[in-house]
This record gives sequence, C-alpha cells and structure tokens, in this order.
Amino acid sequence: MKVDTILATDDWQSLPGETRRIEEAGYDAAWTAEVSHDPFLPLAVAAGATSRLELGTSIAVAFARSPMTLAYTANDLQAAAQGRFILGLGSQIKAHITRRFSMPWGRPAPQMREYILALRAIWASWNEGSPLEVSGEYYRHTLMTAMFRPAPNPYGPPRVFLAAVGTAMTRVAGEVADGLVVHGFTTERYLREVTLPALAEGAARAGRPRAGIEVTGPGFVVLDDGGADVAARIQAVRRQIAFYGSTPAYRPVLALHGWGDLADQLHALSVSSDEGRWAAMGDLIGDEVLSAFAVIGPPQDAGAELKRRYGDVVDRITVPSAATLAPDRVRDLLAGLR
Repeated sequence: MKVDTILATDDWQSLPGETRRIEEAGYDAAWTAEVSHDPFLPLAVAAGATSRLELGTSIAVAFARSPMTLAYTANDLQAAAQGRFILGLGSQIKAHITRRFSMPWGRPAPQMREYILALRAIWASWNEGSPLEVSGEYYRHTLMTAMFRPAPNPYGPPRVFLAAVGTAMTRVAGEVADGLVVHGFTTERYLREVTLPALAEGAARAGRPRAGIEVTGPGFVVLDDGGADVAARIQAVRRQIAFYGSTPAYRPVLALHGWGDLADQLHALSVSSDEGRWAAMGDLIGDEVLSAFAVIGPPQDAGAELKRRYGDVVDRITVPSAATLAPDRVRDLLAGLR
C-alpha cells in the first residue's frame, strides 16, 4: 500500500521545505485540495523541490474549468514534475458549480465521462498528432493549430484519478479513469459493499481490467500523540463528518448503516438560519458514527487499524503530514501501515 499525505498550502515560503520533509519522511505522494487556494500552483513549487514524490490534486474541481484550460495546466505540471503528476478530479455539487463558479451544471456522471475523454483527446492531439475532434453533449473541441499545440510531452499525459461517492460516478471512474479517489465520507462497509462493486461494473462495461485502476483509500485519521489538542481535533472531525453528512447526495452512505434519519437531521440544520447550526451538527455525530468513519489512536495503532480496514482493498491511503508529526511518530505510523 502506498502512503500519501496532504500538502499544506497556506505558507508559500515554507512550501519547498515542507514538501522535501514529506519526501524524506517516506511518503509516496503529496496531494493538494481545492478548498481556499488554487490546487495547481503549489504543485509547481513542489515539483522543483522534490525528485521522487508523486504530486497530485485531491481534488481539483473539473466543472469549474473547461477541458482545454485544464489540459494545458496538467500537461505543464506533468512536465515540471517529470512524470510524477496525478490529476485528481471531482465534480463538486450543483450549488458550488452554478453559484460559486458561475458555470453550467448538467448530469454529473455523463458530463464527467465526456470531460475526461475530452482531456485524453486533447493530449492525444498534442502527443500523437491525432486530429482534435471532440463533439459531445457538453464539450466541443475541434480547433488546434500549430501555434497553440505544445510539443509532445516526454513523460506522456498525466494519470487521471476521479473522486466519487455515488455509484454512477464510481462507474465512470471504472470506465475512463486511471484511479478512484474514495471520498473521506466513506465507511469500510460502504467501500466494500457499494463502491468497489460499482467500480468493477464500470471497468467491465468498458472492457478494462479492474486491477489496472488504482484505488486511493478513504478515512479521517486523528493521531493521538498525547497532546492537549487531541479532543479538539476529534471534535473537528465530528463537524467534518456532519458537514458531509448534510449533503443529500451523500445520504446513501449513512442510510446503508441505518442512519438515514441522522442524514435528514443534518440536512435540516444545514439549511436553517441558526447561527450555531454547525456546532449543533457536530454534536449529532455520536461515537458509533465517528468510529465508522474515523481512525483514532496512537500512530502505530492507527496505522495498523487503517491497514486492517483497507489493506486488502485499496492501493494507497492518505494520512496526516510529516509537517505536523515528530519524525518518530511518522516512523511509527508508517510502520503500522506497512
């Protein structure tokens, strides 16, 4: 199992050093998230500071950009990282696409399938000289003149991973992606009973071997290192689980465990005008729900539990960063996983 971590992007001055520490600690990849910062710019810095570490987005919002715009960015990062870049994509939800990014919203799964196929067609036109002929329901790319065509990338196109929770998007990952990013709002049971069968179904539909699709594992992790802030970090995870659980599209995860009423309560609070609703939502996440989503414990024990839950079904998993752990704690965590 490969062991990855999240790259903090709040401090540009410390970014090169932090990325080197992650590489030296023994992690296999560092990921950036599209939350309050651009997910791509930090990876350009990280590419120049490392030589072995894989670098990827987990995730970048696909529907906030056209396939052509993203094809250029990903192609450049693949060259900068000398073949170590992974383009992790996600759809986001309708409200963010239409109201935050002011972009059109269609049927997410078919649109994502077309989006990834458009990316591949664009890269093939650059690397192989193939005619650019993308004419679909959502995207049309039929012009690529010599001035705007990059030279063939010596490292080839980047791998494309797709984040999914629902079965429709998971099947798309099986059809057209190189990897599946399992959402953090996933339990071991949901992964085994719902996600992986849908991934295999999508792969079979496309005539692809399921084993060729890399699966990045889920999970919230709180490492109990005896610090005074452990309780606060656990409470933060409760709030994060509640936030995701309030999204109607994610209700099936809770419903599988018989927690559908909790999903309805969380959604009702999320759309209320109560100023304390977010704290109240976190308080609804009891210990049983918390333990289904999160692994909490000392580093080596947490690593061993992650391996027990997911070691036979995922290819890689994301855990806390070396930047927030003492070197011996990192060694303990990795030892537990491996």
